Amino acid sequence: MSIQPLLEALDVQEDAARTLADGLRTQIEELQSRLREAETHLEHLAITRKTVTALADRLPAQTSTADRPEHPDYPRIITILNEATRPLRAREVCEALGHEQLPKNIEGTRAKLKRLVKLDVLTEADTGSFTRKQ
Repeated sequence: MSIQPLLEALDVQEDAARTLADGLRTQIEELQSRLREAETHLEHLAITRKTVTALADRLPAQTSTADRPEHPDYPRIITILNEATRPLRAREVCEALGHEQLPKNIEGTRAKLKRLVKLDVLTEADTGSFTRKQ
């Protein structure tokens, strides 16, 4: 009995296993390279997040115009208070808007002033006195 056919079969299997192992090593190297790229990208994103967060803390709070109510009195109120040399009461703002000095108009103006304070556009200097945000 010759062992030659058995050795040849082993050679074929050994070659196939070697080819498979070489292919897997190549895939591992490619995956390791992609993993390094992904980890570097994650580090860059973490640095960017840290930088943006630090910068955001330094920016003044801003209210976008999209957050502001659309009633035509709001921009007029802001203009009136920007031009005022002192804090104004709701009655004075109502008068400057040209509204009749009725309780419902004064209270409506006060509600608008309070809303602008809440939106951080105006500030309430004293109770009932409103001024522009400094």
